[in-house]
Amino acid sequence: MVSFFGVLFCCILLNTARGQVCSDKMADSAVKALYKNLFTLQHQFTIFGHQDALAYGVGWKGISKQSDVKSVAGDYPGIYGWDIGHLELQSLNNIDNVSFRKMKQYIREGYQRGGVITISWHLHNPLTGGSSWDTTHGTIASILPGGNKHELFKTWLDRVAAFMNGLKDNNGQFIPVLFRPFHELTGNWFWWCKNVSTAVEFRSLWRFSVNYLRKDKGIHHLLYVYNTANFDNDADFLERYPGDDVVDLVSFDMYQHGKKEDKQEFIDAMRKQIRILCNVAAEKNKIAALAETGMEAVPDNEWWTGVLWPVIKDFPLSYVLVWRNHGYMQPKKKMHYYAPYPGQLSADNFKKFTTNPRILLEKGVKMKKVYQ
Repeated sequence: MVSFFGVLFCCILLNTARGQVCSDKMADSAVKALYKNLFTLQHQFTIFGHQDALAYGVGWKGISKQSDVKSVAGDYPGIYGWDIGHLELQSLNNIDNVSFRKMKQYIREGYQRGGVITISWHLHNPLTGGSSWDTTHGTIASILPGGNKHELFKTWLDRVAAFMNGLKDNNGQFIPVLFRPFHELTGNWFWWCKNVSTAVEFRSLWRFSVNYLRKDKGIHHLLYVYNTANFDNDADFLERYPGDDVVDLVSFDMYQHGKKEDKQEFIDAMRKQIRILCNVAAEKNKIAALAETGMEAVPDNEWWTGVLWPVIKDFPLSYVLVWRNHGYMQPKKKMHYYAPYPGQLSADNFKKFTTNPRILLEKGVKMKKVYQ
């Protein structure tokens, strides 16, 4: 019987022979280089990322060059996560109250130091005007060509295009972005999820959005990240997959909930899903990623080497990203953070995790010259 890793190795050889080419044939040179390098590096390294890392952390906000990850590990995260929710509403701040003006600055700073940028989009429900979590049936149908909210949705994509076109480095060159729209699509909590739309509708939404940004708006510095929640097998993961020509990375999100004593159950579930993910990535010649994970407030002092590392260590994952460090949430009266800060009980273990030679923070990513 051939092992999973034997099959994976054969797929890697086959994909190497085919070459690593991103889905956009008109992509900028830096984007093409990033795709090729992430594809190659994922078989040796995993980049560690953090959401909103430069904007705020536990006990601070808006301090220049600050980062909870850097304060603990001595280096910035290798990949920065941001979200453009509320951009479609022409708000000055995003869904997490980060100024879009400052976000562009943070993105530029991280990129100039050598980091990678990924952006998600918690967009409002265009049919009802509700939030992303308004799961009214028929929303996707309403924004597809011929739908009564199609023109409105196009104006939202226009605003996304304008924001992306504003992401340039100090030399005026576009900053490559891993764009992750319509994330966690196999869940049941967003208006684009599987419980309120058909697979055909979702694939049509994805293809329309990507082709509109590429062909109508001339955006060619994005790599597109297909992102699910839970799934049981390859077919389940790919049920809504829109096509190789509009996807560059395949990924999923999964968090540990409950007591820290339940960690083996979480490890086993994660490894099962990552095994499926990597199999799909190898078959599709795509990059694999764990786009969101973590455990709120990290109550396990050995979570990083005792949970996260056992989860990812045997698999070719380009990056793993933990969610944001909001700090104390007044309405819920609890701490909400996913990376340690100085003095947090898992801080020493996190530092140990980040010294693993297979984990890349920002300086490590810079040394790999991923944009060349």
